[in-house]
Amino acid sequence: MSSHPSQHKSKGGFGRVLKAAGYSLNGLRAALRYEAAFRQELLLVLILAPAAFWVGNSAVQIMLLLSSLVFVLIVELLNSALEAVADAVTLENNELIGRAKDLGSAAVLLSLLLTGALWATLLLNKWFAFI
Repeated sequence: MSSHPSQHKSKGGFGRVLKAAGYSLNGLRAALRYEAAFRQELLLVLILAPAAFWVGNSAVQIMLLLSSLVFVLIVELLNSALEAVADAVTLENNELIGRAKDLGSAAVLLSLLLTGALWATLLLNKWFAFI
């Protein structure tokens, strides 16, 4: 292991924060431009986020609902990043790359199921007050 810092790492300070914010915005722009699943999930977030204020009975419930939506977007971004790296390595069939992509897809599925279960639970609670 080299004791030299990576030439690709930025320096500290406020300039680093600005550069990091720029990289993050570039990532969001790329997701919007190239990732259909991200666009679909973002549309779902834009529809459901206002509904969280009606479904949630408290600030904590509202934050849980909103957090679950953002969690789906985060997992989708990580899955898309993994797929982009995998495709940069090779576009040929590769068992390990295929497995990695499937695992990323499974993570997205689990985040969607978790979000759906949370929303269903709080909706049922709102309608039937069982919790």
